[in-house]
Amino acid sequence: MMKAIPNVDFSPQIPDLPEIASSILIVDDDQRVRATYRQLLAAEGRSIEECSTGNEACHRLERRDVDVLILDLKLPDIHGLEIMAWMVDKHIPTAVIVFSADESIHSAIRALRHGAFEFVRKHGDPEELIDAADRVLRRRRIEREHALMTVRLKHSERLHRFLVEQSPDIVYTLDTNGCFIFVNGRVHALLGYTREELLGQHYSVIVHPDDLEHARFAFNERRIGDRASTNVEIRLQTKTHGVRHFESRAIVTILSAQGLYGTLEGATRKHFTGTSGVARDITERKKAEETIAFQAFHDLLTGLPNRVLFKDRLGIALTQAQRKGQRLGVMFIDIDRFKLVNDTYGHHEGDELLKSFAGRARACLRSGDTLARQGGDEFTVLLPDLSTGDDAALIAVKMLAELKRPFRVAGADFLATVSIGISLYPENGETPEDLLRNADIAMYQIKGEGKNGYRQYTPEMHSGHSLRITLENDLRVALEKGDQFELYYQPQVSASQGTTVGMEALIRWHHPKNGLMAPGNFIPLAEETGMIVGLSDWVLDKALSQLADWRSKGFTSLQLAINLSPKDFERDDLPERLTRHLDAHAIPADAVDIEITESLLMKDAEKNIALVKQLRSSGLRVSIDDFGTRYSSLNYLRRFPVTSIKIDQSFVRDLNPHHHNSAAIIHAISSIAYSFGLRILAEGVETEAQRHLLSELACDDMQGFLFSRPLPAAEFEEFLNASAFPSPDRPRVS
Repeated sequence: MMKAIPNVDFSPQIPDLPEIASSILIVDDDQRVRATYRQLLAAEGRSIEECSTGNEACHRLERRDVDVLILDLKLPDIHGLEIMAWMVDKHIPTAVIVFSADESIHSAIRALRHGAFEFVRKHGDPEELIDAADRVLRRRRIEREHALMTVRLKHSERLHRFLVEQSPDIVYTLDTNGCFIFVNGRVHALLGYTREELLGQHYSVIVHPDDLEHARFAFNERRIGDRASTNVEIRLQTKTHGVRHFESRAIVTILSAQGLYGTLEGATRKHFTGTSGVARDITERKKAEETIAFQAFHDLLTGLPNRVLFKDRLGIALTQAQRKGQRLGVMFIDIDRFKLVNDTYGHHEGDELLKSFAGRARACLRSGDTLARQGGDEFTVLLPDLSTGDDAALIAVKMLAELKRPFRVAGADFLATVSIGISLYPENGETPEDLLRNADIAMYQIKGEGKNGYRQYTPEMHSGHSLRITLENDLRVALEKGDQFELYYQPQVSASQGTTVGMEALIRWHHPKNGLMAPGNFIPLAEETGMIVGLSDWVLDKALSQLADWRSKGFTSLQLAINLSPKDFERDDLPERLTRHLDAHAIPADAVDIEITESLLMKDAEKNIALVKQLRSSGLRVSIDDFGTRYSSLNYLRRFPVTSIKIDQSFVRDLNPHHHNSAAIIHAISSIAYSFGLRILAEGVETEAQRHLLSELACDDMQGFLFSRPLPAAEFEEFLNASAFPSPDRPRVS
C-alpha cells in the first residue's frame, strides 16, 4: 500500500518558468555559412554561438548548457558522427540537427540512428533548418518543464506513478499469460484504446498480425539485464484494427522488455511473475528514413521512379518475362515543345506542366505498369505481361487521346503533345539497354515525322538517323578545317556608367548546306560525340586572339566571358589547356571569365570544386551561368570559389512592376551575391522597364537585346567606339 505523507502537496503543477534564453551552437568549418545561418536562426530569446572545428564544439558542449547543436558532418578534425557518439558516451543532453552536404542515404540514416533529431541537406530550402530548430527548441522547453516537475515530485511513489502516466512512451506490465495488468494512459493517445479496454486483454490485440511471431519473444521476455530484449521494432495497430500509414499517423515502435520476478513466502528461489516493458513511438524517425530512401530512387518533382529505379524494375521484369515466355514493352516519351513553355513562362510553370502530365499519363496505365521520369521532359514506361505488341500501341493511343485536353499554363490553355517510341521484348531487344535505346530511336523517328504520335521500333529506323550521322561527320570536318565557325560577341554593359564592361563570346557555324547554325543545334551533338573539347579549344584560341587584338588597340579593361561545356570539366587537363591558350596570346588571366552551368555545381561536386579552385588560383574569373534555375544551395555557392553569377533570363523576362515573384527572386539573388562578395549580371534584358527595375534591385551589369544583339567582331568593335554604351577605353578624338 502507498503510504500518504501528511502536509505535502505532490500535485503535478508546473511553476511559471523564468525566461531563459535558448542556446544554439552552429558547427561548420565555413565562416560564411555560419554567419548566414546565424542570421536565419536569430530570434528574440535566443543565444547563438559558433564553432569551426569538432574539438572546439566538444569543449563548448562540455558545459552542458547548449539546447540545439547545428552540426556539419564533414569537419576538418573530427567527423560529426564521432561527435554524436562522444555526446552519447558523455550523456550530454543537447539535441542535434545534422546540417550536411553529404548526399549519402547511409550517412543520413546513420545520423538519425546516432540520435540526430533531424537530417537537413544544405542544398535544400533554408526554411527546413529554421523549422527544425523551432521544433527542437519547443521540445527543449517541454523537457525543462518536465525537469522542474521532476524536482518537485522526486522521492515519492506518487511521483513515480505520475511520471509513468506522463511518459511519452507506452509503459506496460503483462502477467504470465501475456495479458495486460497495467498500461499507462499514453496508449490512448497512440493507439486509441483506453486503459480499461486493454486490462485483462492479451498483448496480441495491439500487435499487427504480420508482426505477431516477431513480437512473441519480446512480449514474453523472461530475461533481465543485458540479455533482455531491447529496441525490437514492432508495428502496433490502432483500435480500428488497421495499420495506418505515415500520412494517417501510423504507429511504429521499438520495444524494450524484461522479466519480472518475485519471492513467495518460504521459497528460496524467485519465481516469474510476468513481463514489463516500454514501447517508444519511432514513427517520425521511420518516416525520415523512408523519405531519404524514397528520394534516392524517385524524381522529387513528380514523385515518379527515377531512371535508376526504372532500370532496376525493367531488369526484374525481363527476367520474369524470359522465365515465363511472356512479352513486355518499353515506351520512351518526350513532351513536344516543352522548351517553349520554359522559355516563355519560366521554369516554375514548366515544372507544373511536368507534374500535370505525369498525373494524366499515370491514369492511362494499368496497375502493374511503371511510369518513370528519365530527366527533363523525358519519361519512360514499363509495360509487363503484354498479350500482343498491339497492347502497347493501345496504351499509346489512350495517352495521346488524354492529352487532347489542354493544360493550364500561366493561366492560359496549352495543348501539350508527346512523341512516343515503343520497343518490345523479345522482338526489339533482350536487355534493358537495348530496349531503352530502341524505344528512344523510335521516339526520335516520330519527332522527325512531325511529333504528336507513336511508333514501334523497326530495324529500318537506324537509317532514319542518317541525317544525324551526316551532321556528325560535317561537324568533324568543320573542326578539322576550322574555317566554318565564327565568333559573335554580345556586349555586357554597366547601366549606371553607360559603358561596355565586357562581352560574351558565342559560336556560330556557317554550315555549307544548312547556313548559319546557332550553338543549340550542334553543341549537344559535339558533347555527345566527344568533339566538344576540340570545339572549346577553337573558341578559346579565336576569342583570346581577338581579345589580344582589341587590347592592342587600347581596349584593356574589357572582360571576356567564355562558356565551357560540363564535358570540359570531366577532363583533368582543363587548367593546363586554359593556361596554354592564355600564354599563347599574352592575355592576363583576370581578363577572362569562364562561365559554368549551375547544374555543374551538383554533379561530381568535389572534383569540380577542385578544378574551379585551380582556375581561380591561376587568376581566371569564374561565373555561374543561368543562376537560379537548378535549385542550387548556398552550400554549393560558398564551396565553389566563383567570382560572379548571371541571373537567368527567365527571371528577367517576367520582371515587371506587377510581377512581384521575379523581383523578389532577383532581390534575393542580389542579396546572396553581395553577401558572398560576388558580381551579378542579368542576361536577357530587352526592355527599358526591365533595365529600370534591375537597377532598383542593385543589379547594374546587364546583357541583352536592349543594348545589342550578338555581333561579329568588326561590328562589335564599332559598338565599342560609337554606341550608346561605348568602352571606357575607346580612343579619344582630338
